[in-house]
Amino acid sequence: MIKPFTPNDLIRYIYQEMNEVEQDLLVQALHSDESLMQEYVEMLSTLDQLEQIQLSPSEKVVKAIKLRAQSTGLQKV
Repeated sequence: MIKPFTPNDLIRYIYQEMNEVEQDLLVQALHSDESLMQEYVEMLSTLDQLEQIQLSPSEKVVKAIKLRAQSTGLQKV
């Protein structure tokens, strides 16, 4: 009998937080359960998209930080 794996288990597998026995069981489950494999592939795709996002503060936030730094006498930014 194959253990039912959860999305949390998939995340643990992706981040290599499973022991070897758990990994082997999950790989077996991935080979035999198409919906689990689809969920795994979607998670990998989502992680890839998240890694491509470039975040930067808005101009308003940058100005607020600079004003705060000036008002407290901190070194100019």
